[in-house]
Amino acid sequence: MKEEKMYPHRFLVPAMAVFCVMFMIPTIISVYYSMTVWNFDSARFCGLDNYKMFLTDPSLSIGIKNTLIYSVLTSGSKVILAFLIALFLCGKIRSKTYIRSAVFFPNLVSTIAVGATFASLMHPTKGLINHVLEFFSISGINWLGDGDIALYSVILVDIWKGLSIATVIYIAGIQSIDTTYYEAAQIDGANVWQRIRYITLPLSASSRNSVIILSFIGGIRSFDLIWAMTGGGPGYATDTLASIIYKQYTAGYYGLSTAGNVIMLILILVLALPLQNYLYKKEEALQG
Repeated sequence: MKEEKMYPHRFLVPAMAVFCVMFMIPTIISVYYSMTVWNFDSARFCGLDNYKMFLTDPSLSIGIKNTLIYSVLTSGSKVILAFLIALFLCGKIRSKTYIRSAVFFPNLVSTIAVGATFASLMHPTKGLINHVLEFFSISGINWLGDGDIALYSVILVDIWKGLSIATVIYIAGIQSIDTTYYEAAQIDGANVWQRIRYITLPLSASSRNSVIILSFIGGIRSFDLIWAMTGGGPGYATDTLASIIYKQYTAGYYGLSTAGNVIMLILILVLALPLQNYLYKKEEALQG
């Protein structure tokens, strides 16, 4: 008797239809239009000229560099800081429920609102942050107007906002660990650091991997916070791929902006997929 599968392949048809209509077909169309000079009336094929311009023009290619810096620093910082906060909030402290609510609050606020608020706080002459620094006899800093530090100022705000969801993911992973592991380690004389290193870190690897992947891809796609705080300025100092794509589209360079979207997709596939495979293999090795 032929064994029947629990879930027939036909169950995948609705999901695959939605995937093709909403993702595959638009992607294929985008690849074609990225090799044209087009508007809403006509399209002229130009080969790879749009890609060459995007990758060689300094005002455009700087977005790729900024995007990589932005995604690496934001994801790396969130992984470390969120883990430390989650460890603290999973400990035996009073009112940790209220503290967790406060930690999650930034995620409830609109990114545009956060960007506008911090743009005001970081104003070189009227901002509260510089007023506080001046109170301690520290000269004010042009957080968003200095091209050398503007990108890192936005990165700090992104880390502040993104820590909330990353911490929640870590808390869920840490709380799912069986307490008998800690009890056995404590009986064997393991100190706090050893329990964290040999129990918490390996057994919360799935949470860590989720935080890394989500924050890394989010960093590559980041647009709204940067646009609300700096608009990509000063000059091109804080421009990322997404903000440059938006600028080119609003300027009427539709083919060039479409090529930028394809480059962003390729960047995510080339960097995020191998990273995900590496992290999951490492997770299996730790838990195996």
